[in-house]
Amino acid sequence: MITIDRNSQSPSSQNHWINAAVNGLNQTFNKYIRAASITAGMVTLPIAFAFPANALQVQINPQAPRLGDTISVVVSLDNQASGDSVTVSRGSDNYTAYEVAPNKYRAFIPTTPLEKAGGRTITVTGGGETKKILVEVKPRTFKVQRINLPPGKAGVSATKLELQRASEFRAVRTPEKFWNGTFIKPSNARMTTAFGVRRYYNGVFAKDYYHRGLDFAGGTGSPVIAPAAGRVVLVGTVKEGFRVHGNVIGVDHGQGVASIFMHLSQILVKEGDMVKPGQKIGTIGSTGASTGPHLHWGLYVNGKSIDPIPWLNRAVE
Repeated sequence: MITIDRNSQSPSSQNHWINAAVNGLNQTFNKYIRAASITAGMVTLPIAFAFPANALQVQINPQAPRLGDTISVVVSLDNQASGDSVTVSRGSDNYTAYEVAPNKYRAFIPTTPLEKAGGRTITVTGGGETKKILVEVKPRTFKVQRINLPPGKAGVSATKLELQRASEFRAVRTPEKFWNGTFIKPSNARMTTAFGVRRYYNGVFAKDYYHRGLDFAGGTGSPVIAPAAGRVVLVGTVKEGFRVHGNVIGVDHGQGVASIFMHLSQILVKEGDMVKPGQKIGTIGSTGASTGPHLHWGLYVNGKSIDPIPWLNRAVE
């Protein structure tokens, strides 16, 4: 405390002491304010960090997909609690989100030439949050091709066994991921027919048809190799009733991704075999509904045929 004895000081001296006392009080008050501000800041910082950031982060690739592309939905969870699950859906369709790293998941959404371009709302749930992401799928023009099948192959329909085995192949969903990095071409032959081509067969337009893969026009006996690692889940032959596919191999690459190889002359693997990228699995032929020696390679994602080209150009992980 500061005490001022007014009776013992002259007026000028009294003023001096009064000014000094006021200045002292001001300095003390300012120190108190600064200390209080610092203290208040220290108190509020933990409160600011107590509000958690969004636990659910979603990344879409490619950012501008076209019809036929595979849409990759990558989901990251911060501070994932035990028992938390991740769901990815579009409309009534649900897509399995596979764990690809700790607290990180990925689901694939296929698009096809039979769909309409435009917006798709993808719903992602995880970590107690739900996000709806609008993805704009761009249009794409697909060529039209006219095919004249020779007598004996025109109007050939698949057998019941063939349809059943093909359906079982498309339904395979193995949790393991066998492939790694970019796919490689299954044939060194010239590519003759691209993905998505619409066709007239003997003058009749196939309304619900699109070319579900890539064609490679190689000579009979030319090698066919595995484009990526996987497990052989389908082997069918003409003798067994595969009238459309011809001699055929189906390889499961895991997590809903699978390859089919049609019209083969030879099959060099059996169901259950594990294959490596570049491994010879068969040879080109013209069995089934085919107008000449070639390999038809189709790539399926969650049961739908998608464009394999992006998988050849970049790693889809």
